Amino acid sequence: MTSTAQAPTPPPSEGRAAHPDHLGHVIFITASAAMGGFLFGYDSSVINGAVEAIRDRYDIGSGTLAQVIAIALIGCAIGAATAGRIADRIGRIRCMQISAVLFAVSAVGSALPFALWDLALWRIIGGFAIGMASVIGPAYIAEVAPAAYRGRLGSFQQAAIVIGIAISQLVNYGILQLADGEQRGKIGGLEAWQWMLGVMVVPAVLYGMLSFAIPESPRYLISVGKIDRAKAVLAEVEGHGVNLDHRVAEIDRAMRSEHKSTFTDLFATGSRFRLLPIVWVGIGLSVFQQLVGINVAFYYSATLWQSVGIDPSSSFFYSFTTSIINIIGTVIAMVLVDRVGRKPLALVGSVGMAIALAFEAWAFSADLVDGKLPETQGAVALVAAHVFVLFFALSWGVVVWVFLGEMFPNRIRAAALGVAASAQWIANWAITASFPSLADWNLSGTYVIYATFAVLSIPFVLRYVKETKGKALEEMG
Repeated sequence: MTSTAQAPTPPPSEGRAAHPDHLGHVIFITASAAMGGFLFGYDSSVINGAVEAIRDRYDIGSGTLAQVIAIALIGCAIGAATAGRIADRIGRIRCMQISAVLFAVSAVGSALPFALWDLALWRIIGGFAIGMASVIGPAYIAEVAPAAYRGRLGSFQQAAIVIGIAISQLVNYGILQLADGEQRGKIGGLEAWQWMLGVMVVPAVLYGMLSFAIPESPRYLISVGKIDRAKAVLAEVEGHGVNLDHRVAEIDRAMRSEHKSTFTDLFATGSRFRLLPIVWVGIGLSVFQQLVGINVAFYYSATLWQSVGIDPSSSFFYSFTTSIINIIGTVIAMVLVDRVGRKPLALVGSVGMAIALAFEAWAFSADLVDGKLPETQGAVALVAAHVFVLFFALSWGVVVWVFLGEMFPNRIRAAALGVAASAQWIANWAITASFPSLADWNLSGTYVIYATFAVLSIPFVLRYVKETKGKALEEMG
């Protein structure tokens, strides 16, 4: 992050006015890097189709099942925490390639497990790969995108995530049809759920192949002294009309002036234990984003619908339609976030999610008739689930990441982001690991808990979160 210490005023950045000679090529580079986001979304949701089959094959209870599903998040947290240092040492492209290989290996291993323990191990490895890709993708895009297009190109990562979620549900639905609607139905000697997890090797290989077709980050190349190569990449992405010597000097000067924030910078002056208020706000945003139960919709939706009497084929279809709603909501957020602001969107989303979750809680409170919800409650549950995802996607799904990227002062931004992201992974794990047991206890009560968190997020945003729309990063404090 740029230091706020006084220094000679640099000349205006030519990078701000840079326009690539071939914008389509820059879009290709960005989309290739965003494949890491696609893998992130795909992996997050594909397990949805295998949950009940894994429970049945290994004859395990809800607690053990939840740990197998959620354990990938431990790998994600480790991968995300270490990706930055790895990328600084070996480069962004090499990091992408390692992620692709690990993800491909994880896909094959998850499809052909010997026992439950190695299925869990393969999921940890896949999680590590996803954690790496989730960090490297946005960082690489920010470093290669011309400033004039950075916002739009940066949105490719989030778009890739929600598309990955939708595609995984569509593929799962297709595989289930080939297996006559049975998650443990045989296709070519393997059960349907094994194919669902194994197909992940396809986007992993594609991600790896694309990484060989895009250039290394000019920022990394300059950091390791490969100046001529850095100039070539800058000319490729910013246009040959840019003064390349000046751009290299500008990037080098910015890197030298950066303050490397550390964990100790996050504490109030004179205190070793009291975090700065702004850090707590970031943690709160990250935690509330997960505690409303959004990942239940992507990890367990097929299981949820089957538990209230919907047949497997229909439950997979509803999971897919939910993913489409997720894409629509994300597009709405991308259009509105710079127009109406971050805070209004968050508040609208909180209200919408609270109402939808309350309706879900009411619907699931009904007694099952012949293993199914009554017709009215069943219809309400389906509609409310889609409304919940829509309001999340058009608000907290996008604005939290925007807030976290903007709200912290320069001197602590990197470290504060790391803490907030870690809090998000922990909350994600808590929700994912607890849902099966909570659902066995009381499904309606579980949704009351999620609705409560949605309601509590409203006063939190009103009181503690400041609008960042239209403010320069240097104004944050």
